[in-house]
Amino acid sequence: MRTRTAAGAALLLVAALAGCGGEDGAPSDKKPQAKVSPSVDCSDETLDQAEWIENCAGDSEGAGTGGDGTDGAPRVDETVHVLGEPALTAGDEGAGVLEMTPTSVVFAKESDGNAPAKDVFVVVTVKKRPTTAAPADESSPMGPGGWQWRAPDGQALDEGDGESYNVVLSDFNTSGAIQPGSFVWDAEAFDLTAAQAKGGTLVYVDGEGTAHQWKMPEEDSGPHVAEVKKDLSTVG
Repeated sequence: MRTRTAAGAALLLVAALAGCGGEDGAPSDKKPQAKVSPSVDCSDETLDQAEWIENCAGDSEGAGTGGDGTDGAPRVDETVHVLGEPALTAGDEGAGVLEMTPTSVVFAKESDGNAPAKDVFVVVTVKKRPTTAAPADESSPMGPGGWQWRAPDGQALDEGDGESYNVVLSDFNTSGAIQPGSFVWDAEAFDLTAAQAKGGTLVYVDGEGTAHQWKMPEEDSGPHVAEVKKDLSTVG
């Protein structure tokens, strides 16, 4: 075994000090690399804000342009509701609170003689009720909000696209602010392929940019199916 000479020990000490930023202990000019979890995709728009802060906040390539350090994508309520379950949502521009409850879903081949551009119209009835002492309106699709259908492959499709703007139900049709102490019935319609319709998820982005989700059944379901079919003038 070789013994370490005094000169060799001194050289090792200098090298160690240099690795710590210099002989006087000053920090190195080189910035440490941010720790980014290799298991997290920082560009994933559905990433929870807490996960993003924990795993991506120091990643200059993964950081977005939003004021909160995200890329401006909607925040996602991780709760996935089922048909008939209510969700509390922020009103348009964050004013007031609306309880949104999708109650029925109908898959229709036509609406008052109008055929879908794709395969099927999917119509979802929704009960909308303010829970605050002031009127509340749902978020506008012209802003950050509105209703979407997320297909099983992840594609997001807007309410009213294709021929679904022709779907108008007399008993489920409302607009404007809803007064406190009352509720209204409305319907959201989508023009979808058969593959997009089966196993889809209803998504509502509220006035604060939070996305709320409901997993939809794959067949006609809910208490208003017969009423909606009558309104659509469909058979069977």
